[in-house]
Amino acid sequence: MRVLKVSSTTKPNSIAGAIAGIIREEGKVQIQTIGAAALNQTIKGIAIARGYIAPTGHELICTPFFNDIEVNGEIKTAIVLTVETRTIE
Repeated sequence: MRVLKVSSTTKPNSIAGAIAGIIREEGKVQIQTIGAAALNQTIKGIAIARGYIAPTGHELICTPFFNDIEVNGEIKTAIVLTVETRTIE
């Protein structure tokens, strides 16, 4: 599964396009964020991507979890969102 790394300066439309493209190719994607601003940009991107995916008859589902990662020799806690689809009924 592909992992997108999102920062506080990543544009939501860019995130949305990446999410939609990967979802269409692979069915799911993980998005890794560190910090509230990065998570905010991610959520906006997911909301925009939902608009791209919904016309295909699918809904986006997000499952969040924490993950400790090493950044420049320092351990940080990231929030990772697994985004996948389900059929709209």
